[in-house]
Amino acid sequence: MPVRWRRILVKLSGEAFAGNHTFGFDFPTIDRLAREIADVRSEGVQVAVVVGGGNVMRGLTASQAGMERVVADQIGMLATIQNALAMQDALERIGVDTRVQTAVGMTAVAEPTIRRRAIRHLEKGRVVLLAGGTGNPFFSTDTAAALRALELGAEALLKATNVDGVYDSDPRTNPGAQRYKTVSYAECMQRQLSVMDMAAFSLCEDNDLPIVVFSLAKPGNIRAVLLDDTIGTIVRRTP
Repeated sequence: MPVRWRRILVKLSGEAFAGNHTFGFDFPTIDRLAREIADVRSEGVQVAVVVGGGNVMRGLTASQAGMERVVADQIGMLATIQNALAMQDALERIGVDTRVQTAVGMTAVAEPTIRRRAIRHLEKGRVVLLAGGTGNPFFSTDTAAALRALELGAEALLKATNVDGVYDSDPRTNPGAQRYKTVSYAECMQRQLSVMDMAAFSLCEDNDLPIVVFSLAKPGNIRAVLLDDTIGTIVRRTP
């Protein structure tokens, strides 16, 4: 089956790196995610990945506990770099060429985030792991994912979550909740459907970048999203 997009950006939450744990690294899970990314690359798809850091540090949570927000967010940015390096190691152990780029200066372990260099890596078949968020406090890694997807000319932003799409109500509390196959940006706004934070969502809407929300819990779903339009929910201008 033909793939739907040839250049994608995958947003992985930090929690995904922890597997079934609440903190830290679950290495079998990281290895599984690496194999899934490798499977996507084997389809001839150019893959960039933005990683979160919630398995190590969530800036907003720390600031609510009393830490100064800028400092908390800076620690969170460093957590995303740890995750990117862990994913780089897992990918390269299975023969996938990668580059880590970070918005926070850390030249001993990663390249700086440079748009043209990242695009060239993608064109050469490398997986580009983008860490450090936007490099600024007060912005989420969802916003970083939207920004990097647009900068790199990605055809879709794949947001891996713990639910299998966008629902008309919370499926955890409403057994009758209905999942959308497709939904417009406007309806998401009108119905206050949770997709991404508003800064990220607005970037995607303004530039008509499709967002695919899908579950990471089922093995093989990253590749399945590219081949099967019944997996997850696609958010776009015209549903």
